[in-house]
Amino acid sequence: MPLNATLTQRLVEVAALAATSAQGGKQAIYADACRELSISLPTLYRHLKKVTVMPERKQRSDAGDVSLPRAEAVTISALLMVSHRKTNKRLMSIGQALEILRTNGEVRAERTDPTTGEVLPLSDSAVARALRHYGLHPDQLNRPEPAVELRSLHPNHVWQIDASLCVLYYLNARTQAESGLQVMERDKFYKNKPANLKRIEADRVWSYEASCHNSGSLYLEYVFGAESADNLTQVFINAIQQRANDPFYGVPFILMMDMGSANTSGLFKNLARRLQVQLIAHAPGNARATGQIENGRNLIERSFESGLRLAPVQSIEELNTQARRWARWFNANKIHSRHGKTRFDQWMTIAQEQLRIAPSVELCRELLTHEPESRKVSDMLTVSFKGRDYDVRSVPQVMVGEKLAIAINPWMSDAVMVVEKDSDGNEVLHSVPVIERDDAGFRVDGNVIGEDWNRHADTVLDTNRKEVAFAAYDVTTQDELDAARKSKAVPFGGRIDPYKPMELAPERTFLPRQGAELTPAVTTNRTPAPARILNTFEAALELRRMGLELTAEKSSQIKSWYPDGVPEDELQALHDRLTVRAGLRVVAGGA
Repeated sequence: MPLNATLTQRLVEVAALAATSAQGGKQAIYADACRELSISLPTLYRHLKKVTVMPERKQRSDAGDVSLPRAEAVTISALLMVSHRKTNKRLMSIGQALEILRTNGEVRAERTDPTTGEVLPLSDSAVARALRHYGLHPDQLNRPEPAVELRSLHPNHVWQIDASLCVLYYLNARTQAESGLQVMERDKFYKNKPANLKRIEADRVWSYEASCHNSGSLYLEYVFGAESADNLTQVFINAIQQRANDPFYGVPFILMMDMGSANTSGLFKNLARRLQVQLIAHAPGNARATGQIENGRNLIERSFESGLRLAPVQSIEELNTQARRWARWFNANKIHSRHGKTRFDQWMTIAQEQLRIAPSVELCRELLTHEPESRKVSDMLTVSFKGRDYDVRSVPQVMVGEKLAIAINPWMSDAVMVVEKDSDGNEVLHSVPVIERDDAGFRVDGNVIGEDWNRHADTVLDTNRKEVAFAAYDVTTQDELDAARKSKAVPFGGRIDPYKPMELAPERTFLPRQGAELTPAVTTNRTPAPARILNTFEAALELRRMGLELTAEKSSQIKSWYPDGVPEDELQALHDRLTVRAGLRVVAGGA
């Protein structure tokens, strides 16, 4: 039964009667009201709660107290947090975590009943309250960290760039309906149908969005393939070029992006270094640092890509034509919520010194692989580079004969950059002009004979040379130095004795060594000593040591073969001879 004015008035009267009734009289009043209004008792209670002001509930005296020690709360929270997925989906409940930790003896999570002294385990809800009390509940820990608002100083001070997967892909046409760029249907291309995604992987369309952080101006370009260094380079070079009817261009001072390998490739970093663009890659997982470009991607999806189904495109060129058309319209007409102006209106506040005109596309591509080249400083304080001479007199600490690192100057065709390193290892660039020559091949700023005899300003070496010469002759001016040299003054005022080290050296005494008198050399012819002769007994002992078993027959053979004794150097031959003879046998012939 819905409440109306009459019913509400009657319910207020019933509540007032119940409030003033004697103890035990409320039920009779409520029963009469139910019969009168034809409603059940629960319905009456529900309606009375709507029309009655309830007194505030008295807070428990132990409100806010927790029995779980903080150390145990940290352990429970740690187990819950490591069970989270990257999507912050919790895989383990508090009850399950308590059971595991209690079983492993990591936590006790218990309380003592003050009336009985009984030790009771804490409930899951009590543990959850304790975690929230300590600020350790996973719902609290998964909240984002405090962020700071980033500020850019002027248009083109900071750009942000990012790559995103477009809703389109290129389909190799088999029918007229399949021609051109197709929209990826949600029911065909999603994570549960990987084969469909794999089939179009190489033909997917990616968009690159570049945004001026100060004005919010957007540059949009689509490419085939994937997020790569080549695509990033192509888009960035195109974005900084001046375009017809589009005021948003120029080289930014800082470029912010994510940590992807394509964005931090060597070629792109080299291009940025040569264009004097500081690259800032935000930390992984900190997409808020480039939140503006993330919001730009959302605007592109809702305002531009949402219309691609209604206006299909046949090629990537047609898609980029439409994208540039949309970006010009969006930047020129849509009010930005931060500065309250259109993006182009805010960008047009850029000052002349803040707008750095980009080199040509061809020169930008040359800068991709260009590295500074070492060149030697001539005695005219010049260096040669790519067939032209450049004046390096303005380079601090320049020295004749030293080498400088020379790089292309992307901003001026008649100058080059001298690349040096500061104490922190950062590049310091000095622009030096080309030397202009007249028809006769002389420097147009050279000294004219008979009119101008001015010298170069002193270099570091010149200053050092003077300092050393002044110290050698104890003078303080050039005139004094010239006078000292003309008078052939002795350096250091003659106080330097070059032979003093010999005088101060200690005197050494050497004892004479005894030698041998020289005698004529005597030439002698040496003959080897004859072998020792062994008697029969000695020879028999040696043969036994060599493993030969002697018999009476063999002993008689030795005596007959060596009646004068056995030479020692023939023992081995005798051993072999006796061994061979022992192996011979007389074989009788058959009848």
